[in-house]
Amino acid sequence: MDRVDVYIHPTAEIHPAAKIGAGTKIWNWTKIREDVAIGANCIIGQCIYIDSGVVIGDGCKIQNNVSVYHGVTLGNKVFVGPNATFTNDRFPRAESPDWEITATPVEDGASIGANATIRCGVRLGTYCMVAAGAVVTHDVPPHGLVMGQPARLVDYVDRRGRPLHHPMDGPAPTQDRLHGRDGAGG
Repeated sequence: MDRVDVYIHPTAEIHPAAKIGAGTKIWNWTKIREDVAIGANCIIGQCIYIDSGVVIGDGCKIQNNVSVYHGVTLGNKVFVGPNATFTNDRFPRAESPDWEITATPVEDGASIGANATIRCGVRLGTYCMVAAGAVVTHDVPPHGLVMGQPARLVDYVDRRGRPLHHPMDGPAPTQDRLHGRDGAGG
């Protein structure tokens, strides 16, 4: 495969069948398996493992020590912080003859903080934000801000990741507030 305009560190191990978009940078000790598709202008940090069949959109940034397992799809401009973890088995065992791939879609603009754990099978909505250290066991709505173990919806964020309401000021705003509708009539 022609990989013009792609930087691949000499210690990275890239399967020949992996597709990598122009402008992408792949750093040291990273392993990318077969049938992976990585978009343009991504940054794939050091010590990253990307499993077979994973799809990563354009402009994504995956920081150090992240494993992205089969079944995970990252939309465009997704951020994954260092040491974040995606699981790939709802019922893990050393031997699991009935294991099935579980889809875990991460939509455009989502941000996952350092050391967060994402349970397989959840959907992370567009521009949502998962706080550092959160354990996500349920879907996160578009623009939702979740934190804690297990992660709970505490607020909504704008496209830049700025909270619309401070979590300590009371209940989280509704989707109407997210879209500029306060429910005050008219």
